[in-house]
Amino acid sequence: MGTPEFPDLGKHCAVSDCKQIDFLPFTCDRCDQVYCLEHRSYIKHQCTKADKLDVTVVICPLCAKGVRLVPDQDPNITWENHVNTECDPSNYEKVTKKKKCPVPGCREILGFSNTIKCRDCTVDHCLKHRFGPDHKCPGPKNVETSFSFMSLFNGSKTEESKPKSSSTASSKWTTSFLNAASNIRASAEAGASKLSGEINQAWQTAKGGVGQSRSSGQVEQCPQCGAKFSSVTTLVDHVQKVHERSGNRSGAKVTIDVCPKCSRGFRDPVALVEHVERDHGGSSRA
Repeated sequence: MGTPEFPDLGKHCAVSDCKQIDFLPFTCDRCDQVYCLEHRSYIKHQCTKADKLDVTVVICPLCAKGVRLVPDQDPNITWENHVNTECDPSNYEKVTKKKKCPVPGCREILGFSNTIKCRDCTVDHCLKHRFGPDHKCPGPKNVETSFSFMSLFNGSKTEESKPKSSSTASSKWTTSFLNAASNIRASAEAGASKLSGEINQAWQTAKGGVGQSRSSGQVEQCPQCGAKFSSVTTLVDHVQKVHERSGNRSGAKVTIDVCPKCSRGFRDPVALVEHVERDHGGSSRA
């Protein structure tokens, strides 16, 4: 075997009838014997350990699970171990029963690649009946009224209605307050216009009877403060300087309105209303 230069080159085939020398021999992975090209397969050299690494799985008729047979072990023992430990007959129907399309007359078996779930009725259908008109889709399911979200939603509506009633009462109070303020302003303007008319009338009288008053020596009296003057011209000058230029044209005392919340005073009732709405949220209650 081999050559003088390479004495270990090549090996003989292990088959007794062959014994051919092969420089590229094959080693069997089961029986670890060397064979030539012709006898390298398990069948050709009749390997006694050909099933050493074979994987054999038997389907259990009770639970439809796969049972792997262990090499070098009796299959009956493997079967008894499976029945006593992991066999579940209730799993048989789940495995063997195949899901089909629910459309009447359709026998299409639903698998991973041909199953479409309708987004309205959430039911699985085949590709042929995936659209709503094809499987007579009833539409989206109605939300039950007994669901807790509906009661929560109704409660929130009730709570929203309560602030509306309080805001309505506040708006009514504001309207009445504005009406009262407008009435006060109107009466003040009427008094001011009346005083202005009296002053104009006195002025006209003064223009026409200056000489007459001087000759007769009559004494003129101011209707506002009661001061006495020797002439009408002096009286008119007094009224213009003292009463018209001052802020008290109406001849009445200045009325100050007090805020019931913060006791802040205001001469203008409208300013008081705006202050209450802006700083106290429209409520005049202390």
